[in-house]
Amino acid sequence: MNARERIQELADRIVVLRDAYYRGSPLVADAEYDVVEDELRELVGAHPDLAPDPNPLEQVGAPGVLHAPIRHSRPMLSLEKATRPEQVAAFFGRFPGQPVVVMPKLDGLSLALVYENGRLARAVTRGDGTTGDDVTTLVRALADGVPKRVGAPGRVEVRGEAVMLRSTFSAYNVAHPDKPLINPRNAAAGTLRAKDPATVAERRLQFFAFDLDTDPDTAETDLHVALTTLGFAVADMRHRDDADSAQAVIGEIERQRNELDYDLDGAVLRLADRDAYAAAGTRSNSPRGALAFKFAAEEKTTVLSDVVWDVGKTGKIAPVAWLEPVFVGGTTVTRATLANQEVIKARGIRIGDTVLVRRAGDVIPFVAGVLDASKRTGAEREIVPPTECPSCAQSLTEQGNSRELFCTNVACPAQTVRRLVHWASRAAADLDAIGGVWIERLAEAGILEHPSDFYALTRETLLEFDRIGEVSATRMVESIDAGRQVGLRRALIGLAIPMASEGTATRLCRAGFGSLEEVADSSLEDLVAVEDIGPKVAASLIEHLTRLRPELRRLRQRGVSLDVREEDLPPVVAAGAPLAGKTVVITGAISDPRSGEKVARPTFQRLCEKAGATTATSVSANTDMLITGADVGASKLTKAEKLGVEVVDQGGIWQQLIAAGIA
Repeated sequence: MNARERIQELADRIVVLRDAYYRGSPLVADAEYDVVEDELRELVGAHPDLAPDPNPLEQVGAPGVLHAPIRHSRPMLSLEKATRPEQVAAFFGRFPGQPVVVMPKLDGLSLALVYENGRLARAVTRGDGTTGDDVTTLVRALADGVPKRVGAPGRVEVRGEAVMLRSTFSAYNVAHPDKPLINPRNAAAGTLRAKDPATVAERRLQFFAFDLDTDPDTAETDLHVALTTLGFAVADMRHRDDADSAQAVIGEIERQRNELDYDLDGAVLRLADRDAYAAAGTRSNSPRGALAFKFAAEEKTTVLSDVVWDVGKTGKIAPVAWLEPVFVGGTTVTRATLANQEVIKARGIRIGDTVLVRRAGDVIPFVAGVLDASKRTGAEREIVPPTECPSCAQSLTEQGNSRELFCTNVACPAQTVRRLVHWASRAAADLDAIGGVWIERLAEAGILEHPSDFYALTRETLLEFDRIGEVSATRMVESIDAGRQVGLRRALIGLAIPMASEGTATRLCRAGFGSLEEVADSSLEDLVAVEDIGPKVAASLIEHLTRLRPELRRLRQRGVSLDVREEDLPPVVAAGAPLAGKTVVITGAISDPRSGEKVARPTFQRLCEKAGATTATSVSANTDMLITGADVGASKLTKAEKLGVEVVDQGGIWQQLIAAGIA
């Protein structure tokens, strides 16, 4: 390693160590920190021309505040979506004679980097498109591909995508098997939402630029040339002059997507000339000079090596396919759902078959069918459903037309763990610092059996386990304390009562029930009187809440709120409601643009209702608007197009909700 590289490495290390120190979680002893700082000071003294910019040796005191809101100089808009070649042709038709760059649509976190007189001044997340979070400290310490200086005067703003490379993602998970990252996209977002840079020091991100704005303007108008001249990496930009050749590049990107070191979910077409792009202007929530072509769900073939029968939180026994590893939909898949024994029978699937595995975005992969049954060798085996529970060996029952199997033993160990994991999930108590691995270990040790047992955990108890340190134990206990305010709706979701959905919990709150005990005390007639709650759901609620009365008492004794929360009551429509009179359908994964965090569908629905909308679950002739998030399936989009329903990206709705003070 040469002097320049070592100086930068030490400077980045000091930023991480110093930030951790000022946040109360020092990573090293003071003497060890001094050694790092002394080495940097000595190297800079010997090579003053190689001094880092900014130089941490010249900074005094605590670093700047992370995540402070910063208003963008111009909005960071969503892109118009396309799924068909005709839409690509229409895009070229709007700009005759203009060259277009085609590039991968990276699946990461959008950033704006602002340089002033050559120096990196700010790094800001996309946020709501108007205002983002200041993540300058994190980007300087944790991102590759972000030059500390650029050779351009005045103000330069470069926009792009920060991604976690697949190779980095894999290496991190190998090093952290106890708490692996879910996927590269979530890992990138989580890294730049972190409050403690020291906890993510190993999560190097890569920045790829896709936009440039300079003041004073540079003479170079070609986007690709201008970005690379400034020293930025770009993700395979290719110039094309017509729709057919652009569509060919899109097809090539889609075919190569599994061979690349980054995740992508489509391709972007954008006017190559910066002046032409600026002149094209914008719509309400998207630039006119760019288009996002979304790829279809991925489907790959692999061998079904075995089938195991998994015990769920309600006792449902579901078949899970064990597959020879196959890379599909942005991740390596080794397990996939088979739904139930009737689906297995209908699709004619056997162990040993070469099967089609389909996955789109964050959707659970599933076995879509057998590739070619005529090529069977005779070694394939029938998939035989179990007659007893794989966990507790109790006899199973069949329910419904799909002949779904259930274990009715409430003391079944596998059900216990799954119920505990479900209680801790975001939709219920949201005990985000306690992962499923630790819940399983604590259950095996006899410490966790009921949801109320979470609230008896202490730092001292947790520190008795290997691989739980002071910081982790503290975060777990803090997460548990915050989870005491769970409330009626989320507590009912967390108890995983059969046939009682999230919608059931919402309807009970809006029907006037004040507490979970009040629901438990209700008669069948009281519950059936609630809209859309039928006799079977009501009977299931009464049966299971009667059995759970001791647990409700334990939860209360440990300070857990089971009362209805204001957020669960019928929404008060805001004055000047921007969606008044609109019937909307929401599809795809929803995330808050200010933080990048995923938002539960019911939460987003409530925000839309506060904005005056009526929410529905399916597109019909009565639908006014289809609101799309990430990883949207084709069915609702196709139906909306057929019926002439307006399709609106979630970004535009978030802007209206925020402007109206609703979100």
